Amino acid sequence: MTLPRRTLVCVDDTPFYHITSRCVRRSFLCGVDHATGTDYSHRRLFIEQRIHLLSSIFAIDIAAYAVMSNHLHLVLKLSPEVIDKWTDREVVDRWTSLFKGPLLIQKYGKGGLLDTAEQQAVNDIIDTYRRRLADLGWFMKCLNEPIARMANREDGCTGHFWEARYRSQALLTEEALLSCMAYVDLNPVRAATATSPEQSEHTSIKERIRPSLHLADAITTLVQTHQLNHFNVTLKPLLAFEGNVTLNEQQGIHFSLYDYLELVDFTGRVVHDDKRGAIAPQLPLILQRLGINRNTWLNNATAFEQIHHKRFAKKRQCVKHAA
Repeated sequence: MTLPRRTLVCVDDTPFYHITSRCVRRSFLCGVDHATGTDYSHRRLFIEQRIHLLSSIFAIDIAAYAVMSNHLHLVLKLSPEVIDKWTDREVVDRWTSLFKGPLLIQKYGKGGLLDTAEQQAVNDIIDTYRRRLADLGWFMKCLNEPIARMANREDGCTGHFWEARYRSQALLTEEALLSCMAYVDLNPVRAATATSPEQSEHTSIKERIRPSLHLADAITTLVQTHQLNHFNVTLKPLLAFEGNVTLNEQQGIHFSLYDYLELVDFTGRVVHDDKRGAIAPQLPLILQRLGINRNTWLNNATAFEQIHHKRFAKKRQCVKHAA
């Protein structure tokens, strides 16, 4: 019997979850339709951009993702403790970047004077928004619905784009987390649409290896096309690899990025009878292909997140101007 999603998600058990969404009838609605030859590949970029946008608005981090031609994979970390640090104004700014909100919230956002009853109503609404900004269901709703509406508008049709809401799987151990992330990052290789992880498009592993500015550019486009009301939240990079467990407070993945790349490369070379692709055995190891050595990688692994954040921060000025 199918269980309600609220019974499948418990942050006390684990904050990490594997999420999948498939296109209706598993059609190639985000790739090249084999039947008609129509190319829908631009939708994959839109989905990738929106994943990053929503992660920056919600108290949810992205550990891994892969946007395929007819489905997507996400490995998410829920961080509900973060929302307690946000002010009421910040909560409203985050939520109203996606939704206008009722008239009272619009009045509050503009700095209008509120009487006691109105202020109490606003406080109740803000409490609701605060819970939603840490909720997996609302995250997926804000991801999937706009994509479905955009696709139907492009195709001049109505009906479902996704075959269901989404499927979630709790990742209860570190082994489960790492194996799931490697599975997600190797999806294009297994589908024989890429020969190696660093060549796989619209995946988290390529972003970690070769970060691109097109994700930051997308925010300006979303504001200008009225798909995003405004955006004054710092764009968030992927969840960081923090190496081994330490005495300090850690929010990231307790594994090194160097070791993870080797793990993905090793796993990708294993041939599966039920999969079309694998990394060719004659290819050199991934760090050799990238032209870096172990010491260089270990020195730069943490700096990458800072560099990635600075690149996004430069683009943020354009976003503010557009808003």
